[in-house]
Amino acid sequence: MGTLGKQTTAFLLSLILLVGLMPLQAQENNGNGNDEDYITVSGLVRDQKNRKKLEYASIAVLGSNVGTVTNADGEFSIKIRNSLLAKEVEVSHVGYLNAIIPVNGSDVKDVVVDLIPTENLLEEIIIRAGDPRHIVEEAMSKIAVNYSPTYNMLTGFYRETAQKGRRYINISEAIIDIYKTPYTETVERDRVQIYKGRSLLSQKKSDTLVVKLLGGPNLSVYVDIVKNPDILLDKEMLPCYSFKMEESIMIDDRPQYVIRFTPQAILPYALYHGKLYIDKERLAFTRAEFNLNMDDKNKATQAILKKKPFGLRFKPLEVSFLVTYKQRGDLTYLSYIRNEVRFNCDWKRRLFATNYTINSEMVVTDSEAENVNNIPYKLAFKPTQSLSDKVGDFADEDFWGAYNIIEPTESLESAVNRLRKQRR
Repeated sequence: MGTLGKQTTAFLLSLILLVGLMPLQAQENNGNGNDEDYITVSGLVRDQKNRKKLEYASIAVLGSNVGTVTNADGEFSIKIRNSLLAKEVEVSHVGYLNAIIPVNGSDVKDVVVDLIPTENLLEEIIIRAGDPRHIVEEAMSKIAVNYSPTYNMLTGFYRETAQKGRRYINISEAIIDIYKTPYTETVERDRVQIYKGRSLLSQKKSDTLVVKLLGGPNLSVYVDIVKNPDILLDKEMLPCYSFKMEESIMIDDRPQYVIRFTPQAILPYALYHGKLYIDKERLAFTRAEFNLNMDDKNKATQAILKKKPFGLRFKPLEVSFLVTYKQRGDLTYLSYIRNEVRFNCDWKRRLFATNYTINSEMVVTDSEAENVNNIPYKLAFKPTQSLSDKVGDFADEDFWGAYNIIEPTESLESAVNRLRKQRR
């Protein structure tokens, strides 16, 4: 991994622990997303056999770029502009057959979608797997033809939360614009702009130890492993990993290679372990699940901790990523990113450590490839900024207007209500 790769990884995972709450500054909104009438399709996605609620299932309007994902409770709500003349909403999840929800121009509420597992179907699919590392290299060589060769402006919904134990101490959300250069270029000119955002911070004095995740919404730029190979798919780093073929799986009704990778080299910094999912026919990366290796706690700490108050003891527990892509036509596009960081810390002379969890997720809800202009640098979200600096009114039920979001879980809604009461 070159110098850029090391810097990028450090940027992604750096945490700053600050004593005292950051001041909140209102974000000036450029619009409210209510320019067009729309219908709403909402419901629940489950496993047909065991009725398990399926989290992070993809919800997409066929014939458009509009989409979202289910939340951790398997629930979703998607807003569809009438001008799209949409007829169907597609529901998909790794390991299941796709399902269709008919749309007839009016709201569809509380629909239950039972997805059919594909284990039996996979037994009939013969996949002649070659050397797993060679398949990864072949997929890397096809990035230029499998992903967008043009400039794109993506619309996304971003949410980050901080929990102290099981209690939320920070909830921040935003509609973001993501400027993407062609996949034949690096990420240096890719930028993110906050279009509309809101935030709630705990007002309790005992929560004055605030965890800030550097980068925030820029997660959508730097954790795109296909666009930014330095984080995982660096050619020079492939010999540092061992690759193993696992049982194939279906994504979007297409068979996938599943390749597990684990570190096999000792380096001065921590590596990753996880799985890559590669479309068998197109050799396009469709999904990546990976975790920072925690075998050496000192290396893991160096990767995720940049600064802490004097006297604070820090212990990393987990750093995990999920990145998914969606095929539209002949090309594959970024769809969803999730990052979780868990650690505990305590002050010297205290008997018990406190556990913290930082969750960040971004879903691409729309995109535009025509007449795309770059986001000016002065408007771009900077690495030194915190999304908590952008705030709106959580009491406004129509805050997001016609923009699509990831529906809050029941636990998150309860946390919002508790934090709002603290502010009164």
